Amino acid sequence: MSIFSVGISALNAAQVGVQTASHNIANASTAGYTRQQIIQTTATPMFTGGGYVGQGTDVQTIQRVYNQYVNSQLMTAQTGASEMDTYSTQIQQIDNLLGDPNAGLTPALSAFFKGMQELTANPSSISSRQAALSAGQSLVSSFQSLNDQITQIRDGVNQQITDEVTNINALATQLADINQRIILAQATGANQPPNDLLDQRDQILTNLNKEVRTQTVQQSDGTFSVFIGNGQPLVVGSQASQLQAVQDSSDPRSTTLALKATYGSTMTLNESLITGGKLGGLLSFRSQSLDSAQNALGRIAISLGQNFNDIHKLGQDLTGTLGADFFNMTTPATYSSELNPDKTTVSLTAQFTSTAASDLTTSDYQLIYKGGTYTVTRLSDNKTWSGGNLSSLVDSSSQPFAEGFTLTLSSAPPADGDMFKIEPTRNGAQDISVLITDPRNIAAALPIRTVTPTTNTGTAKIDAGSITSVASMPLSSDVILTYNGATNQFSASGGLTAGPFAYTAGQPISFNGITVTITGNPADGDTFLIQNNANGVSDNRNAVALGALQTGKTMVGGTASYAEAYAQLVSEVGNKARQVQVAADAQQALADQAQSARDQVSGVNLDEEAAKLMQYQQAYQAAAKMIDITSKLFDQILALNS
Repeated sequence: MSIFSVGISALNAAQVGVQTASHNIANASTAGYTRQQIIQTTATPMFTGGGYVGQGTDVQTIQRVYNQYVNSQLMTAQTGASEMDTYSTQIQQIDNLLGDPNAGLTPALSAFFKGMQELTANPSSISSRQAALSAGQSLVSSFQSLNDQITQIRDGVNQQITDEVTNINALATQLADINQRIILAQATGANQPPNDLLDQRDQILTNLNKEVRTQTVQQSDGTFSVFIGNGQPLVVGSQASQLQAVQDSSDPRSTTLALKATYGSTMTLNESLITGGKLGGLLSFRSQSLDSAQNALGRIAISLGQNFNDIHKLGQDLTGTLGADFFNMTTPATYSSELNPDKTTVSLTAQFTSTAASDLTTSDYQLIYKGGTYTVTRLSDNKTWSGGNLSSLVDSSSQPFAEGFTLTLSSAPPADGDMFKIEPTRNGAQDISVLITDPRNIAAALPIRTVTPTTNTGTAKIDAGSITSVASMPLSSDVILTYNGATNQFSASGGLTAGPFAYTAGQPISFNGITVTITGNPADGDTFLIQNNANGVSDNRNAVALGALQTGKTMVGGTASYAEAYAQLVSEVGNKARQVQVAADAQQALADQAQSARDQVSGVNLDEEAAKLMQYQQAYQAAAKMIDITSKLFDQILALNS
């Protein structure tokens, strides 16, 4: 190679250097751009008698200043930050809704029981009764309003999931397309790296990970295959599968995910395995916070309704009629999986037990029949109960199933593998309503009254009595309790026959759902009467019992009142909201650090590129000077020869 050729090689190398530095400067603000540099090597020297003579330089390639590990860390941090930010945004809506001191449930509960207190003070007053009835209707409206707003949030989540599926599919299609372009570019360029296309692919992957967490595998041809969940292929080479937003086969009110592969088959994805990004945040929010919040609100409505109805039916209204249900109650929602082969012939129903108010949880449940065994799973913690039939379900400690509801199949046994979902409390706040329309029908009184005859010679007195069952009401005639001094016992006769009961002053005497307490010293033959409460318009004993429900520990296994259960719900949502916000801030800090680390490795430093421009400019000028000198030497040689 001549001196002239050496100069040309130097000139070309300097020119490529200038172009590369200029390209870096031009793309300093381009999202996802990776700084490029030329890889320059010495040309193969020529051997002569005096040794090896240099032959100039070669530009082997132009490569990205790229670190796969740093880039992977960045995408991992960004998908986590996107997930937590989405979760935080969603849960903040529920936190603001439930925690509002004016729009939450607490004011309505207080107003309702205040109305019951006013009724207790004036049981014969129609205006007091109407105020109590109106307070009940306002409480129902509060339950329904809160539930409607939570349902709107749920509908919004469903729509956002659908939108995310659209975004993910668009990015998957772009990724498959750019994979194909990379293959063609490498083939055209003798396997030289198409740097700008690689940057575009990385940026698409970054954007995709902000939507959902992915796993990538680089193939031998340089393309990336992308997988989601537990290995479902989203992009393989130049082929992209399509996510689908579909109705949950076990819950028609929820939108879930399916994947349609390039060869045409469609499979439903397990939501618990879809994490990261906005989509993961939406799914986590729905399963971890939204469902439980709506269930908790429904549980309060169901517990209040059951407790209130149970006591109200023990009373007597202003017309002398036994009390009926005050509230209309829902039944647990059940769904047969659309995948069940006998879904049109076998259905599951559920009913609340008499202890539902205390036993209900905020979880949903799943029933599966397989191999002759029924298995119920509590989805909040995956605790299971199994048995050969639905009435004999037990857990691992042989404790019977007692979650506040019972299950019945329309036809048993179902097909092997049949699956059902049970949502005991989801509709509780939505479906509660006030059945009573006439204020006179509020059962403020009890259906019995007691009398201590003036003819008694002892000092004993009988209290007003209480009721635990109205099965024997109204009494066919007065019940007479007669004291036998010789045996120190009371016997009952008349409308009901019972006893004898050993007498201890102040100890309750109970029979046929009636409980009375006698104190003092009765004389032999003294009697006490239990009668129908005719004209008991001023009796407030049942209203007192109804009002006592405000502070009674009737929920969560007898550990919480309605207000405490609601406060617990507000606290749990608030704590979760703060926890998620802290996690979101931490994830964003990690993402910022990862971005900074990536920029330090791959980002464009304008000062550095400006210095390189000057370096390449000087090299270019020196190479040009070399060529100029070579040309002059050649001219002189020609002149000598002439």
